[in-house]
Amino acid sequence: MSIKTQQGKSIIISAPSGAGKTTIVHALLNKIEKLEFSVSACSRKPRPKETHAKDYYFFSVKEFIQKKENDEFLEWEEVYKDHYYGTLKTEVQRIWNENKAVVFDVDVKGGINLKKQLGNEALSIFIKPLSVEVLESRLRNRKTESEDKIKQRVLKAKEEMKSINKFDRIIVNDNLNDAIQDAYLEVKKYLSK
Repeated sequence: MSIKTQQGKSIIISAPSGAGKTTIVHALLNKIEKLEFSVSACSRKPRPKETHAKDYYFFSVKEFIQKKENDEFLEWEEVYKDHYYGTLKTEVQRIWNENKAVVFDVDVKGGINLKKQLGNEALSIFIKPLSVEVLESRLRNRKTESEDKIKQRVLKAKEEMKSINKFDRIIVNDNLNDAIQDAYLEVKKYLSK
């Protein structure tokens, strides 16, 4: 299975967990009609209020691995042991077929992998938290993770920050409204080309 040769445009929004990327993506979707959200696939259980095929495509580890072996992903990775995340080719193709631009809300490795696959047809944006300490505070305030998970995510964030130069644009999220506006201007400029 492959992505058609004539592809559409894509916006890749990446950040360490807790940096505000999902909030920024939702704001962009509300402001720019031409964008459509690419629902990622994962092998974890849904969190409260998450819905299959809306927030994520939730698969068992076995199902995810089968799809991976069938080459159904544009990109995928094992983020944590037995916690796979990926982008289904059919999801991206569906959006391009509607003459819309795909917007991805992915972790840093996923963003780098998507940029490699999509090249100049994708704008990659890194949402940078003010500091790792601010990030940790945001993760704690979400109250969705155990202490071990928070520590794991903070360690991962420190590593992810080292990849910041692999993105086309960097937006510092020290004020959410400003970060949303900066992302909006970058995306509008890119889509108008």
